[in-house]
Amino acid sequence: MRILYLDLDSLRPDHLGCYGYHRNTSPNIDRIAQEGVVFTNYYCSDAPCAPSRTALMSGRFGIHTGLAGHGGTAADMRRDGPSRGFEDRLKRESLPFVLREAGYKTATISTFADRHSAWTFNAGFHEVHNIGENGLESAHQVLPTALKWLEDNGQSDQWFLHLNFWDPHTPYRVPDPYGHPFSEAPLPEWLTEEVFQAHLQKQGQHSIAHMNSLAKSHYGRWSRHGRQIENYEDIRHIIDHYDCAIRYMDDHIGQVLALLERQGVLEETAILISADHGENMGELGIYSEHGTADQGTCRIPMIFRWPGGARGAKNDGLRYHLDMVPTLAELVGARRLARWDGSSYADMILSGADDAGRDYLVLTQCAHVCQRSVRFQDWLYIRSYHDGYHGFPKEMLFHLKEDPYEQRNVAVERRDVCKEAVYLLNEWHDEMMATMDCDVDPLWTVMKEGGPLHAEEYRAGLVK
Repeated sequence: MRILYLDLDSLRPDHLGCYGYHRNTSPNIDRIAQEGVVFTNYYCSDAPCAPSRTALMSGRFGIHTGLAGHGGTAADMRRDGPSRGFEDRLKRESLPFVLREAGYKTATISTFADRHSAWTFNAGFHEVHNIGENGLESAHQVLPTALKWLEDNGQSDQWFLHLNFWDPHTPYRVPDPYGHPFSEAPLPEWLTEEVFQAHLQKQGQHSIAHMNSLAKSHYGRWSRHGRQIENYEDIRHIIDHYDCAIRYMDDHIGQVLALLERQGVLEETAILISADHGENMGELGIYSEHGTADQGTCRIPMIFRWPGGARGAKNDGLRYHLDMVPTLAELVGARRLARWDGSSYADMILSGADDAGRDYLVLTQCAHVCQRSVRFQDWLYIRSYHDGYHGFPKEMLFHLKEDPYEQRNVAVERRDVCKEAVYLLNEWHDEMMATMDCDVDPLWTVMKEGGPLHAEEYRAGLVK
């Protein structure tokens, strides 16, 4: 089996056609979606970038690996310590190494490890290709390396390629000649003038006020960030350029698929399309950022096209992104590690049978805020331990079926639901702590060391 994993940074699912978006942002991704399984309630367990990708490749929650933030002790994985032998445990427990044991050539084309000094991400890969732009590269800079690797290896029998595109991550840097493909398209219906006016009053990281400040400072180096957001129509300056970045990336994904097709192996190649996290586009008054443990940040796309597997299927079950790890291991006949936290959905991929997923999910964010959230039934409960200077209340509760963009916090009115969520959070935490190699929750490590890195950077900027 050939496996291509497209890791598309900061990509929220509801800005893709296959998830019902009204703009034509993703024709090539949509094509793959028609031929596989689309997951509608797929979430990263730990956000944002470094915690998410570490959880994915290790198959373990951030509370287990110790990596839950972007700075301080919790920005590094816990190591073996005195028990370490000639090789550490991570080498043999990472997804790439388990695939290697099963006979796969494993490679990553990504600057992620370099950007975050998250060198443990590379564990288990045969090949690591670093474009060298520290996460600020555009799709046209990544594509040549991807095409060369596939020209050399695409027709081989067993390989796993992790291919990382960054375009939807701020700052938006699609080359100017690409134009403005969505300048005449309507804005999302929920983002009304009334909502915009409320957001104008908000302060905090990546509020509209902060985005305007960033446009005057380092974001202003990119032409698509040079305009201030002052009135309602200006908000499309953010939405349009985010969508433009998705379309630009999708065009280059199309070239990858075209090469596989020319090689005669496209239909025989498993294609998985997902993201490290989503992107708030107005949720909680935050734009172009992935700094909370909410729907905008933690819900991600997952499109899973497996040769001989289900086609044109949709699954609404609750799933973590790290559930992919035991799933792939089962599908290729590799070993399944007891220490992995994921739960396989391989049977559903092969048969398309209904899969209810998990009863609930717990989502953690410790880079911009310190929050844990519980996603269950139609509810999202968010508990803030450090609000990142956003002014969030300790508890927020949203009914996602009625309020998918988190505009009305009903925590006060629905204390009964909050209590149920806290019970689930405590159950999860008890289980996590009982299966730890140590007795330290990295969320509290972040708190004790001064708070989330990006929140403190924001506060320092205000002091200046």
